[in-house]
Amino acid sequence: MEKYQTLEIDQKNPNSPVFYLYLNCPKHRNALSRDFFTEFPKALSSLDQNPNVNVIVLTGAGDHFCAGIDLNNLSSIAGSSVSGDRGRDGERLRRAIKLMQDAITAIERCRKPVIAAIQGACIGGGIDIVTACDIRYCSKDAFFSVKEVDLAITADLGTLQRLPSIVGYGHALELALTGRRFSGQEAKELGLVSGVFGSKQELEGSVRLVAEGMAAKSPLAVTGTKAVLQRSREMSVEQGLDYVATWNSAMLLSDDLTEAVSAHMQKRKPVFAKL
Repeated sequence: MEKYQTLEIDQKNPNSPVFYLYLNCPKHRNALSRDFFTEFPKALSSLDQNPNVNVIVLTGAGDHFCAGIDLNNLSSIAGSSVSGDRGRDGERLRRAIKLMQDAITAIERCRKPVIAAIQGACIGGGIDIVTACDIRYCSKDAFFSVKEVDLAITADLGTLQRLPSIVGYGHALELALTGRRFSGQEAKELGLVSGVFGSKQELEGSVRLVAEGMAAKSPLAVTGTKAVLQRSREMSVEQGLDYVATWNSAMLLSDDLTEAVSAHMQKRKPVFAKL
């Protein structure tokens, strides 16, 4: 398994199709360095292409999920405008932003479900990451902030695009304009997370159960559900129905369907082939 500077991949149970992807700079509260934006899409792609992986749990090493973008990285980007040509400097900055955006969007490109397990700080770029995840859970000590406005930045890595569809436009606007800190319990009330757990240990145990349960289902059905839901965000109901009809015309009649029906009839757990 490839080694990374800013990330760590761990299977924990060698017989389990659930893999854990850690943001792994705990001394810096897992702040996002320049290396992260190169390594993160590579790590997700490797997990996506690994047939032994059914579900990915994304979490942070140490006491915090993510403290946002590394300020040294921010300074480096700001100081890269050196040509003296405002147009060329702007084009270079746009490419740098697009590269970072693409790294976060890699979560959505990944066919496998990505579950965020959030403890401690989830600030700025951390919100960008978790809003791209498929499901989010946190511990009660978690706290959140769409912090960019306090750094004189318009958030540009996905929060402003993804958060409104999760918590509603009005809530997203208030959180983004104030930059205020909000708790794990409020995140649950807003719909940002699906559950809040009393401790990091409870969070880990509960997320493991959810992930294992999901990983035991048909991988064709799970990846198809993620793909159709994502595509349907951009479509009318009629277009979404047409899309899923076309999807299932290719995917529905599978060995997974036969196995699921047989297992139900025989009152046993189904066993599906790797994807």
